[in-house]
Amino acid sequence: MVSVPRLVIAAPASNSGKTTVATGLMAAFAGRGLAVSPHKVGPDYIDPGYHALATGRPGRNLDAYMCGPELVAPLFGHGVAGCDLAVVEGVMGLYDGASGQGELASTAQVSKLLRAPVVLVVDASSQSRSVAALVHGFASWDPEVRIGGVILNKVGSDRHEALLREALEETGLPVLGALRRAPQVATPSRHLGLVPVAERQADAVGAVAAMAERVRAGCDLEALLALARTAPALPGAVWEPERQPVEGARPVVAVAGGAAFTFAYAEHAELLTAAGAEVAVFDPLRDEKLPADTAGLVIGGGFPEVYAPELSANEPLRRAVTELAAAGAPVAAECAGLLYLARELDGRPMCGVLDASARMSERLTLGYRSAVAVSDSVLAEAGTRLRGHEFHRTVLEPGAGAVPAWGLHQPERRVEGFVQRGVHASYVHTHWAASPGVARRFVEHCRRRAV
Repeated sequence: MVSVPRLVIAAPASNSGKTTVATGLMAAFAGRGLAVSPHKVGPDYIDPGYHALATGRPGRNLDAYMCGPELVAPLFGHGVAGCDLAVVEGVMGLYDGASGQGELASTAQVSKLLRAPVVLVVDASSQSRSVAALVHGFASWDPEVRIGGVILNKVGSDRHEALLREALEETGLPVLGALRRAPQVATPSRHLGLVPVAERQADAVGAVAAMAERVRAGCDLEALLALARTAPALPGAVWEPERQPVEGARPVVAVAGGAAFTFAYAEHAELLTAAGAEVAVFDPLRDEKLPADTAGLVIGGGFPEVYAPELSANEPLRRAVTELAAAGAPVAAECAGLLYLARELDGRPMCGVLDASARMSERLTLGYRSAVAVSDSVLAEAGTRLRGHEFHRTVLEPGAGAVPAWGLHQPERRVEGFVQRGVHASYVHTHWAASPGVARRFVEHCRRRAV
């Protein structure tokens, strides 16, 4: 049983202020001495970085599409161990989820799976009495979603706030906060959303502190905490990575990090460790060598297009990666990692492991993917089915090798990615908690190489 108090922070639509409110609440409650567990609905990698900064704990994702609805509560239970409170930031609008699949992967679905009260953050900048109709509609749409209160964002004045509060009295839902417009708290964005914490650490600390101050000044923290405590106990097992017996030395799995490679699910490193690996993080922007005794390499997502000059200039590390792959070592690369292994990115030399060229594009590729492994690889046997997510503004030519990584079945049928020797490289992000055999298989390949 998991009995941690919890809140889901949702909104009628994107850009209503969910991240500001959720992150500010996390930081404000952490500042009171509470151990706060931060979570994000969906596949987002960037917001959890701000959540981690606010709480001092890993930001974790709850994705009912990639992991399945049945894993949402167990993964939540894993994340909240030892905590006093959990705050879950939603995705898009409250009822928005996987395209064409009803409530799947929506914030509403996750709130029901967690039996958690929802706080609706409303952008009130261009309305007064109409806010009551909006909130009433969201509160009554699905009786199983329990909206416990409203936080008004972008309020213009005391008079504006009074009108909004008066209108909302008719809904029966309490106003738990009212935040004035404050552009100084805004965090910079670019082609894939907010700039990650790792790229602006000092400024991000200041931004999170400002969010916390806004929330402390404008929200009723006691009422919010009381609402969180109304969440009932969650029955069922808590997810834990299955620990494998280890005989002899653990194989070293090098995991790319630093500002260029910030996209990673916290559970991946935990699964690698549980499978018997020694995880060693390195920074391709700064380190000229791979970690000592590297037996395998994991290069996740991030922004190599932003750091292409620096990545290209680090010739010693590029050469080390090329040599490791040429020797047949297990290499798992997703999205940014795929680009780093290519021959070039926007005309700048990369590792050249893959005979492919990458460039920035105006077109955003975004969405969930249903995938099947085309052939045996260090990650999966042929025929293995996984769900994943694509999120990039780059194009790779060709998009698939002689042996592709995945056959995709949504939104269109195509093959994608590369499998060659020990390399598995793809644009598709996957969540290994849904298929823990992926981590075990990868580490076993690393162990064979290390022996």
